Amino acid sequence: MAPEESTEAVRLLPSFERRFLAARALRSFPWQSLEEKLRDSSGPELLLNILQKTVKHPLCVKHPPSVKYARCFLSELIRKHEAVHTEPLDELYEALAEVLMTTEPTQCHRSYLLPSGDSVTLSESTAIISHGTTGLVTWDAALYLAEWAMQNPAAFAHRTVLELGSGAGLTGLAICKTCRPSAYIFSDCHSCVLEQLRGNILLNGLSLEADVTDPARHPEHNTCDSESPRVTVAQLDWDVVTAPQLAAFQPDVVIAADVLYCPETVLSLVRVLQRLSACLKNQQAPDAYIAFTVRNPETCQLFTSKLGIAGIPWEAVPHHDQKLFPYEEHSEMAILKLTL
Repeated sequence: MAPEESTEAVRLLPSFERRFLAARALRSFPWQSLEEKLRDSSGPELLLNILQKTVKHPLCVKHPPSVKYARCFLSELIRKHEAVHTEPLDELYEALAEVLMTTEPTQCHRSYLLPSGDSVTLSESTAIISHGTTGLVTWDAALYLAEWAMQNPAAFAHRTVLELGSGAGLTGLAICKTCRPSAYIFSDCHSCVLEQLRGNILLNGLSLEADVTDPARHPEHNTCDSESPRVTVAQLDWDVVTAPQLAAFQPDVVIAADVLYCPETVLSLVRVLQRLSACLKNQQAPDAYIAFTVRNPETCQLFTSKLGIAGIPWEAVPHHDQKLFPYEEHSEMAILKLTL
């Protein structure tokens, strides 16, 4: 293989690695580029390297993805190899045999590599909708907001962050690991989501505080020199939470990702933002960053119009161009910055 061809082949490895660790749809992998490189190569090095960066990756071995996903990936990899080479590659068949003997659990793992060399690993439900909630999986806007946060760490450094609708926890864990907040409050309303969320926080090496409303454990007692933020999980139902409960959080920054999926949640979100604004009116107004995938323009318009009626100023955050995570490239995503 010529040096320039070898360089191009090496570029495929991070693409396969990031997509596989995050268990992205197989159609999103650069299969065509792989086929072209396999035709130009007489040896198995590229496929063996891909195997080490995916199924045999240390993160994957420790925190495996769905068995069905690994099986489908290996089957496709074998098909690509057989379409070009007549000799079977034993390592691929051995890896597939190992996967076929594994029982499919109800939970699987996704891992996301951070620019720092660290990673975020999440335990997620194998179903998009599980236990009556969509909060047990990671949605694209959470990845998009995490990317923006890592490129704008000053917005979170040494500040108390309240996340509404944390879901599986990707955005918050990325911020905790890269942006140095002094305190981070994950919140959601569904008990199954909260249970999984606590598990994911511990899985990523962070410690949990017992109760954010306990004055002795209040975020303001944390020091900026701490290596890790003070992390808490709160059960927060937007429709019933009271102003005193919200006031206890005392956030400097409020964030939410992919929570504008229907008119009902839009109205609930605006109401809780209004309550936050009212109970924090005697202190510096916190910024809020709301990220979402534009699925239905009418839902987005409803959100901005309700913000206007509530007297909450907003502006669109410019799109960032550094894509760190694998997600649907053709999805239209946006972040609005609100002043509460």
